[in-house]
This record gives sequence, C-alpha cells and structure tokens, in this order.
Amino acid sequence: MAPTTDRANAWPASAEALVATQRRLAAARPDAWVPGSSFRVGACFVCFARGGSGPGAAGDPAWAAAACDGRTAVVGGTAGAPYEPGLLALREGPLLEAAVRALAEPPDVLLVDATGRDHPRRAGLALHLGAVLGLPTAGVTHRPLLAAGAWPPDEGGARTPLLLEGEVVGVWLRTRRGRRPLAVHAAWRTDAESAAAIVVAALRGTRTPEPLRRARQVARTARSRGLG
Repeated sequence: MAPTTDRANAWPASAEALVATQRRLAAARPDAWVPGSSFRVGACFVCFARGGSGPGAAGDPAWAAAACDGRTAVVGGTAGAPYEPGLLALREGPLLEAAVRALAEPPDVLLVDATGRDHPRRAGLALHLGAVLGLPTAGVTHRPLLAAGAWPPDEGGARTPLLLEGEVVGVWLRTRRGRRPLAVHAAWRTDAESAAAIVVAALRGTRTPEPLRRARQVARTARSRGLG
C-alpha cells in the first residue's frame, strides 16, 4: 500500500510558507516509532546536473531515486528552488516524495540524505518528508548542520550525541572501524537512538547504509544516462 499524503504539511511554494510549516512540524508530537523484530528500511537520494554555477538554481535538472529490499525507482524533474540552507524542502521535497511513491512497495522506515531535528527550526527535510509520506524517517549526512559533538571511539557501532542548544538531535555513528562516522539525525517519529538503530539495521559491511548507497547509485546512473 502506498504511503498516505499529509496535505496539511505538503510542500509549500514559498520560503515564508515553508518556515511556517517547519515550525508547525517541529511542535508536532506524533507517536514515536518503535522498532519491531524486523522492519524494511528504504532510502531516497536526489542529485542534480553537473556543471551548474553556484550552489544550485531553481530549474536545475534533477534525478531522484528510492530503494528498498533490492527494488529501486527513479524519477526525473527539476529543482523547485535555489539551494538555501534550512530551506532544502523547497528544492528537493517533491522530487524525493515522487521517488518514494514510485517504489512497488513502501518501506516501513525511510533514510533520507538530509537533516531532521538538526535544523534552525528543528524540522529539516528528513523530518518534513516523513510527515508528508506518513513514514518514520531518519536523516543520514556526512556532517551536522548546526549540531555539534565529539566523534565516537574508532570501533564499529560506537556513537556519541549531537547536541543543538542542549538538545540531543542526533548522533555521530561509527559504522566501520577506521572510517569517518556518519551524522545520523532524529526526524519524523524517531529520536537519536531509534534513528541510529535504523542505520545499523541497514548496514551491509559498508560505511553507508545499503538502501541509501543503492538509491544514490541509481540516481547518479540516471543522471549519467540522461534518463527521465
């Protein structure tokens, strides 16, 4: 069954409207996701055409992909807005939603290449996308947006908190010994620990969770071939 759509929080068309939506989402208190004995982890990723000037403009060609249980989906489109920190949903949100909806079956939880509670208004794209899709989400990035914390010990599974104004909004997670840790973000219906549990469950001996690695690969392949 496809994810439902929360139209009250669907993608705003302006920065002002997005800020208002983010504040509303940050204040929401949906039921916390509780991991069961097994769950299907999906992921989504978007990339843009190479060679553009600056950080990114509205209308940039884009390719978004989603992956879950070995199945993938990819959609083509254009960026909805220029790149601006804290307003990534305007640029990428509809593309990522379309990719996840194109999967034959939705995941139980979703990894997103974006932050969640680590955000000026505590509602980054990973959190917003989860609210729109009605899916628990966790963010996975190479570095925090605003939060800070010491790196964990150099051993697989080690983690340390990421703090923003005294609030734990994620963790540094060392997925493999000898490799830089990932920033894992609490997002829609997840906290720092459950977000980390999702990432750990999706590892297949690599630094990046397998569904996210696969979604990234599919999106970049589509870009190189000009698909969509």
